[in-house]
Amino acid sequence: MGKRVTGTGPIRSKALVLYDGTKTPHRSCGIALAETFGRPTAPYQSLRRGGITGQGTCGAIMAGQLLLGEFLGDPSPTGAVTAALAEASASYQRRVRDELDRGSSPDLVCNSLTAPHGPFKAPARHAFCTDLVGQVAQLVDETLREHGVEVPATPFELADGKVFDPG
Repeated sequence: MGKRVTGTGPIRSKALVLYDGTKTPHRSCGIALAETFGRPTAPYQSLRRGGITGQGTCGAIMAGQLLLGEFLGDPSPTGAVTAALAEASASYQRRVRDELDRGSSPDLVCNSLTAPHGPFKAPARHAFCTDLVGQVAQLVDETLREHGVEVPATPFELADGKVFDPG
């Protein structure tokens, strides 16, 4: 495996806070990413735990792919795949394969990724998934920027009533 996605930025910071659930109620991986990028969250709920069952591809990784489609795809239901989306998807998938920290997992299936970190609600598993959500947010942000799309990380209210401004 290549280098690990590192660094910080407003988008990554927002995704980490939304998923972690310490300062605000926890969101699932897909919902945290959708909310980070200002997208409607309902369809992303089905990505939780790799398609609810844990047997599908990691919900964070799938959310990243869907976000690229939302920002770079043709809005027409009969439109062709845009060149930007095709390029971004190839780049994203390569970077997920080469740079994302997947631990010792042989694949990108939710249960495979999380199994080495204990039960689903265990602190080690939660920490692993929190970090993975942050890495995906950064990959999506960087990929979108490479294609001329900048998504601002908007402030939001925390559980204590304070406002978290990731910018």
